[in-house]
Amino acid sequence: MTTLTLRDLPGVDEIVERLKDVDAPRKLLVEETRRVIASARKDLQGANGIEEQVRRNIEDLRRPSLKHVINATGVVLHTNLGRAPGADGYSNLEYNLAEGRRGKRDTHTGHLIERLTGKPGIVVNNNAAAVLLVLNELASGGEAIVSRGELIEIGDGFRIPDIMKASGATLCEVGTTNRTNLDDYRAAISSRTRVIMRVHPSNFHIEGFTAKPRLDELAALARERNLPLYEDLGSGCIAELPGIREPMVRESIDAGVNLVSFSGDKLLGGQQAGIITGDADLVARTRKNPLFRALRVDKLVIKGLAETLKRLIFAKYDEIPALKMLRMSADEIRARAEKFHERVPSLEIIEGESVAGGGSTPDQTLPTWLLAISGDTVAIEKKLRAGGIVARIQNDKVVLDLRTVFPEEEYELLRALCAL
Repeated sequence: MTTLTLRDLPGVDEIVERLKDVDAPRKLLVEETRRVIASARKDLQGANGIEEQVRRNIEDLRRPSLKHVINATGVVLHTNLGRAPGADGYSNLEYNLAEGRRGKRDTHTGHLIERLTGKPGIVVNNNAAAVLLVLNELASGGEAIVSRGELIEIGDGFRIPDIMKASGATLCEVGTTNRTNLDDYRAAISSRTRVIMRVHPSNFHIEGFTAKPRLDELAALARERNLPLYEDLGSGCIAELPGIREPMVRESIDAGVNLVSFSGDKLLGGQQAGIITGDADLVARTRKNPLFRALRVDKLVIKGLAETLKRLIFAKYDEIPALKMLRMSADEIRARAEKFHERVPSLEIIEGESVAGGGSTPDQTLPTWLLAISGDTVAIEKKLRAGGIVARIQNDKVVLDLRTVFPEEEYELLRALCAL
């Protein structure tokens, strides 16, 4: 038997070239090949099957891991099979079918998060829950250092200082509203410091005389003082979106942030959830926290989120409704608007702006074309709303933006406009 050496391992480009027939983005093929080659370095006997293993891994990513199962055990409320069955029966929510023993619901999303961020991840019911859980685990009984310019409030009165207090962590404010430098963080570190926290101000923007340290600088300080750096990223941008300037989750990880949390139902485009990803030991610690069970998500969210994450992995952005809307060009929207104008000539087509909304991308808009209706704006808006159509009033006209109208909803909208 020939003994293999590290020199016998094929190059990444060589394997990727042989995988041209696989329907997957090149970036995914490269990353998966690197993953398999890294594993082969530890077990040189499997080095000859790298291409085949990459193919299997890609196919495994396509398959749903949460699947329907037949429960013939006689246990009606079967914990491992999702307890009370839904309309579609039981599932392998917490059951490892291959090994015949209890599993973890994390397995259905964890490996997908790792493909997207390069780090393991867990899911809770929203990003506020993620912040609470992380701070409770990392800083309860100690201090968390945060810049004064990042003590934000989001919808419904949720404030960072309040959630920090609820987590058991003491807030240590540094810097000023508009300027915080690295020495401010350094001077604040004491024996009570447990974590350095960075909060992305996703729903507002400060301009002018401002300053804050780069993430890699904060990460270096955290390593120097043996502290974790945690970032509440909020919007959770995973994919490049034309016209949207938001920090990417992977950029934070690459800059050296130890834990990142973000929403699943904002720029990620999925279900309401809070995703925590980062260093394996910190993710494992956070998962073991007693609060995790209270904050975890149910099987319907896991199923939907897993499908969203897969579409992101395979760059099927137009299969995610929110991302398809954000990526839609103004020309596409104008072409749709002109078809409405042909049927209802009284409609005016005017230039306008769309926004991402949801407390994300402040001061950023996307160019669009609007259908405008002149007349008694209050009465027109009320009549449309009574029919389940939500529009807005702008410059004494009722305007409709087709960016957020699904194609299959156009006929119903057209009927309502004709009725006006």
